[in-house]
Amino acid sequence: MTEITAKTPWKEHLGDVPFTLDYFRGSMYEAVERIAEQYPKNIAFDFMGKSTTYRELIENIQKCARSLRTIGVRENDRVTIAMPNCPQAIYMLYALNLVGGVANMVHPLSSEAELEFYLNESQSVTVVTLDQFYGKFEAIRENTGVVNIIIASIKDALSRPMRAGYMLTEGRKMKKIPEDAPVIRWDEFMRLNKACFWHHASGRGYDDVAAILYSGGTTGTTKGILLTNGNFNALSQQIVAANPMFRPGDKMLSAMPLFHGFGLGVCIHSMLSSGGRCVLVPRFTAKSYSKLIVKYKCNFIAGVPTLFEALLRLPDMEKADLSSLKGVFSGGDSLSVELKKKLDKFLYDHNSAVQVREGYGTTETVTACCLTPPHMFKEGSIGLPFPDTYIKIVKPDTDEELPYGEEGEILLAGPTVMQGYLNHPDETAKTLRTHADGLTWVYTGDLGTMDPEGFIYFKGRNKRMIITSGYNVYPAQLENIFDAHEKVSMSCVIGVPDSLKMQRVKVFIVPASGVAPSEQLKEELMTYAAKHIAKYAMPKELEFRDNLPKTLVGKVAYRQLEEEELARAAEKEKETEQ
Repeated sequence: MTEITAKTPWKEHLGDVPFTLDYFRGSMYEAVERIAEQYPKNIAFDFMGKSTTYRELIENIQKCARSLRTIGVRENDRVTIAMPNCPQAIYMLYALNLVGGVANMVHPLSSEAELEFYLNESQSVTVVTLDQFYGKFEAIRENTGVVNIIIASIKDALSRPMRAGYMLTEGRKMKKIPEDAPVIRWDEFMRLNKACFWHHASGRGYDDVAAILYSGGTTGTTKGILLTNGNFNALSQQIVAANPMFRPGDKMLSAMPLFHGFGLGVCIHSMLSSGGRCVLVPRFTAKSYSKLIVKYKCNFIAGVPTLFEALLRLPDMEKADLSSLKGVFSGGDSLSVELKKKLDKFLYDHNSAVQVREGYGTTETVTACCLTPPHMFKEGSIGLPFPDTYIKIVKPDTDEELPYGEEGEILLAGPTVMQGYLNHPDETAKTLRTHADGLTWVYTGDLGTMDPEGFIYFKGRNKRMIITSGYNVYPAQLENIFDAHEKVSMSCVIGVPDSLKMQRVKVFIVPASGVAPSEQLKEELMTYAAKHIAKYAMPKELEFRDNLPKTLVGKVAYRQLEEEELARAAEKEKETEQ
């Protein structure tokens, strides 16, 4: 194992960031309950103008837990939560944890086929969702083992004035659920707590599974990831330890969604188990994000690079005062050097004393495992490992450790490593491997390097590599070059089929604001690229787009672009044959 802890500059510059921590051994709920006892009157979260204290949070979780017992939810039962970031989702998450159930976290905008897969894969007995998504669940219900569907509504979590406004706008657009629909309405569900006369709390703790999150993993096939109470609580303590400027009461803009490790682990649980205040963002848009940063004078914000890039172009942010910020975190995708420079300048111009700090991790470890320290930055680095977290670089798919500076597969070990993949023992065995050092390592499938000080450099997904004429081309490196051009807002590089080279390189460009696509611009960008890119890696095609497709969590959906090119190639082949 690489002894990076002896060389990490965390402690050298910040004496209060330890190498190791004493982790809380209880459940996620118990971690929040402990904080609520300390700060009962502090605000736990804000939602569309309405604030909820820690005391009110615990009271609602307890009611929800007793109601779950009343409808028959027992230890280890799986319950699907298909909700945006809203109060009912928070109550259900921790209530389920209290009774010993497992939260199956899914995106409510998933297709019917995807939802059916999530329900059956997890063997969910109950679903909790919003009224606007009811139709999708009713359409697939008979193909699953779901017994109860609990329907919540955004309006029920709003103050009276906000509720009236909501019903006149958003509420009008929604299709009404029939009065006799076989569902339990949220208010009715919460009243069922009065029928629970027996012990409702579970004795499950640190090593027990708390949640299932979904990811393509290293193979690209959707799999459920089993994450324990200990995984989430350890992450929470690591985040606070790596951010010694955090104080109870500090506000985190919780825009990253609950069904994503970044949202659930960093933006929600790390705050609620540490006395922070979550500003819940139900609709994930740059506009709502920017408005709330200013309104609540947020201390911490987190997002993916595409969100930050959109933030730069919003007129609302021109006169924004960001002096309240203590931390700005980018994760979920690679942050190009040039976008970081633009963001740092933007923050400086808006009175912020902090710069963007990039992190890295996988859903197999909940989310982030390393983070750029607040006091120092190395260009292109994704930072240093969290306390008790180890990272090493090996020859891909082996345990052969590589020297500093040499590129290989990134491996992770530590207290946030998943229990395994749901129903995929073979995939679990491939991804989790115990080495001679006694640690269980996650084989990420990501490529990177480590320098002598322990800083990690992400080079790209092992799977996201273009092979052209026998040469390896890493899209992220080319995107960084294009993003540096003043007339480029964003780029995405993919490999497209080529009969001679196997693949050829193509780049999609979103021009900067006010710049019109033209042949002249195309020539300018290609001439510029030729100065910075090796001949074998040069894109053979450049296509302008108004915007790039995004995944459900805001990353650039490069796979969608690849599929479009494959379909285009197949169509051309058909025409040739005719």
